[in-house]
Amino acid sequence: MTTALSTERQTISVIIIEDFKLTRVGLRCALNSNEDINVVAESDNAIDGLKLIEQHTPDIVLMDLGLAGMNGIEATLKVKEMNKDIKVIALTSHDREEEVIASLSSGAMAYCLKDIDPTKLADVIRDVKSGVCWLDPVIARKVLDSFPKQETLGILKDKSSEEGRVPLTEREFEVLKHLVDGKSNTEIAKELIVSVHTAKAHVCSILQKMCVNDRVQAAVKAVKEGLV
Repeated sequence: MTTALSTERQTISVIIIEDFKLTRVGLRCALNSNEDINVVAESDNAIDGLKLIEQHTPDIVLMDLGLAGMNGIEATLKVKEMNKDIKVIALTSHDREEEVIASLSSGAMAYCLKDIDPTKLADVIRDVKSGVCWLDPVIARKVLDSFPKQETLGILKDKSSEEGRVPLTEREFEVLKHLVDGKSNTEIAKELIVSVHTAKAHVCSILQKMCVNDRVQAAVKAVKEGLV
């Protein structure tokens, strides 16, 4: 079943693919209460959802992972094949490590539990639209804790100097800790009492120095190498 809900009044266009009607209705109503977010269509299955995505070319797809037939991870791969610029946010009731990794590997930019606060979800949509990767902090900590810490922070700092890599500054280590906790640039700025522009600059510097492409990779590498 599909329902077209298209309007032109808002900026960030969203398609919801979720098999539970009550959840779809709740998401649509909550998101459309934001002036800059517009749910243009919704579907209860991946096959019809992909047709809607091809028709509307949304900015964001909210993708339930537990869909019948073609699941959300398979559908995310299809979305990225269709248009790599469309960003997918995975929605799930589960926090299983393997599902998180599979979802991100398929091309999802964010992984949210379905009980996420609607205001926070709107913020995640805005962040993902701007290119930010996001993990629910509960999930992020659980997944990252699964990586063994092999060395201490002090040893790694010395090693990075010895190997000729530029070490992070003390402030950048603070920002990195917040990245591991799944915080957005806005939240980091509030924690450190700096501007969002400054927080974003620190994040960009961290990604460059750590030789990673996005925040999720930085967080994973940080925990794997014992930086936090």
